Amino acid sequence: MSDVPNDLRYTKDHEWARLHGKVATIGITSFAVEQLGDITQVDLPKEGESIKKGAVFGSVESVKAVSDLFAPVSGTVVKVNDPLSDSPEYVNEDCYDEGWMVQVELKDANELEELMDAKAYQTYLQEQDHD
Repeated sequence: MSDVPNDLRYTKDHEWARLHGKVATIGITSFAVEQLGDITQVDLPKEGESIKKGAVFGSVESVKAVSDLFAPVSGTVVKVNDPLSDSPEYVNEDCYDEGWMVQVELKDANELEELMDAKAYQTYLQEQDHD
């Protein structure tokens, strides 16, 4: 079973968000990393850009495919994990820490409440296994 930290919120598209005050750090889950295989490139928005919940905010390229990243929340990008442009393997090695993607100042903190908690996400993953 994929690693599912309890302090994060999750989307059905396998992105995660960690809240620090009014800023959410966003990345992809270990399940997504497992499905993608070795990530070879990460395409992220620039600082100052706005992202909208549910909309594409970037992409990851792996040996298997190019996959869109969907924003779990709406807001303004305040920080981008720049080392990923030269070292996308950070996502494979530590998707919840070194491999985070962007930090976003939330437009509406309530959007975070609409995401799944760790238990709900684990249940969702188990249901996907049986499809």
